[in-house]
Amino acid sequence: MHDIDLKTLRLLVSVCEHGNMGRAAREEHIEPSAISKRIAQLESEFGVPLLTRSRRGVQPTAAGLALLEHARSVIFTLERAASDVAALGSGLSGSVSVCASASAIAEALLDDLASFMRLPAYKNIRVNVEERTSHELVERVRDGAASLGVCWDNVELGGLQSRPWREDRLVLAVHPEHALAKRRSIAFEETLDYEHVGLPPSTAVHTMLRQSAARSGRTVAYRAVVSTLDAAFRVVAANLGISVVPQEVSNTYRRIMDVHTIALTDAWARRRFIVCFRAFDTLQPAAQRMVEHLVERAAQKKRGAKSMA
Repeated sequence: MHDIDLKTLRLLVSVCEHGNMGRAAREEHIEPSAISKRIAQLESEFGVPLLTRSRRGVQPTAAGLALLEHARSVIFTLERAASDVAALGSGLSGSVSVCASASAIAEALLDDLASFMRLPAYKNIRVNVEERTSHELVERVRDGAASLGVCWDNVELGGLQSRPWREDRLVLAVHPEHALAKRRSIAFEETLDYEHVGLPPSTAVHTMLRQSAARSGRTVAYRAVVSTLDAAFRVVAANLGISVVPQEVSNTYRRIMDVHTIALTDAWARRRFIVCFRAFDTLQPAAQRMVEHLVERAAQKKRGAKSMA
């Protein structure tokens, strides 16, 4: 197959979005016949029809839809690359990809990244954030698919470097009418007589709770397994189960939902988060500055907590 030029892909996307070659031609400032010729050449290259033509307009075939998805991805990637390169003349710039666990995102990561991006010195730095489990994000950082990972420090880093980020505590969320609601603190083992609401088995919290229960010769009885902390709080608020959740996140939900929290006395309930990367010295300057900012924000938070104690 010959190389496919970007202009032809743009025209295909435009035609599919408009469903009409005439409207696409006006938007792209080109004759409809020229568009038709380019797409016909593309169909000849692939050996399959990409469009179904009728008096009412055009529609992509199954093959056309498949190519359309890839075309949009290619165009986005190239435009992003051009934008990153163009920004190099305006001070520190670049693109930083961050993979983070659900807990890190739900707690403070987005606020810390927003504070970084608001600084004038970093206005040309673009940030991509993707949610992954701790094990997945470590693999993506190790493979170079992500610049940074943010997760609980109980994950096996496999040679990656890391810096400390924030700390939090896990607590038990219950409905105010639940049998445990009057407790001020509790060991996790004592909660195993009740039905839980949990996150998926691939998450670090699920693994930790399973291991803790196993040390007691027990298992966790799940009434529901949900994909987000928001969903977990909603199930608890409906008094359908109890859930182990981050304290920082629970502070928000307790104000808007019928949820009570109880301190967990287990040592593992105090969690430490880290920012991980392959090697700090080899990170792009934008990623280095981001790591330093995240670490400093966490240190400020810790100093503030100590001064209030």
